[in-house]
Amino acid sequence: MVIRTEALTKDFTAGFWRPRPRRALDALTFDVKPGEIFGLLGPNGAGKTTTLKLLLQLLFPTSGRAELLGRPAGDVEARRRLGYLPEHPYFYDYLTAEELLEYFGRLFDLDPASRRRRASTMLDEVGIGAERRLPLRKFSKGMLQRVGLAQAMLNEPELLILDEPMSGLDPIGRRDVRNLIARLHGEGRTILFSSHILSDAESLCSRIAILANGRLAASGPLRELLSEHVRGWEILARGLTAEARSALTPSVLSITPLPGGLWQLLLPASSRPEPLVAALASHGATLVSASPQLETLEEVFVRSTAASAGAADGAGGAS
Repeated sequence: MVIRTEALTKDFTAGFWRPRPRRALDALTFDVKPGEIFGLLGPNGAGKTTTLKLLLQLLFPTSGRAELLGRPAGDVEARRRLGYLPEHPYFYDYLTAEELLEYFGRLFDLDPASRRRRASTMLDEVGIGAERRLPLRKFSKGMLQRVGLAQAMLNEPELLILDEPMSGLDPIGRRDVRNLIARLHGEGRTILFSSHILSDAESLCSRIAILANGRLAASGPLRELLSEHVRGWEILARGLTAEARSALTPSVLSITPLPGGLWQLLLPASSRPEPLVAALASHGATLVSASPQLETLEEVFVRSTAASAGAADGAGGAS
């Protein structure tokens, strides 16, 4: 595994007069496989950023353990093979984008020619043009986010850890970053990113983990999570006569005409499509397709976080 956590837990101290521990992350266990895009999802305050900082040892766990690239979290050799974009990157704003990337290149012991070449290439990749020669204090939040992505890719990492990489970007910028992540994935890199923008995760991720209140609320391959709860069935057919529509109406939710002579029939989740398919054939109609209507990622997200919140309230009441 590229990333593995086992019962990773982090407590912070809250309060002044009577400090008490506050659990930000509670026994988190998950793994990220080589070459996949893994999404760490959750509402604000769910523990996403805490998890990433623990992986990078910017924070230290209260208990549990984590590994990156087969080495303990914080290992120097592992760090050389990864790139990181924090949620709110802060750079020396008197430097230009070119100077900043050359500075990071020195941290990776790149020679001067390699530093200049890599800096120029990465700024091209993220869409920073002539403004690369301006001081960073003149950059917008979205432009700084692009520079942060460029520095994360500077050392050609095997693993990219991105905390809210679409933060501050306009729709075109978000599309460009999605395309960039997909291209990096195509080159065989492993990418872990946190987000609360579900559409980005749905379009990019092969597997996800959903955090709520510091706990793992759901995880697994995206397709499997979306198919766990079928909302109903959509049947498409041709040649559906008025007599057939009248006969089938009591057994379906709706019958809707579509362009091209198609008819859409919707079944509730409590019904199976086989009897309707047989009825269509008996009325001389032609079946075009029968497909389940799956949950959206938003529905999975809301259901999982609500269930986790209910469990937390129950535990609090029991204590």
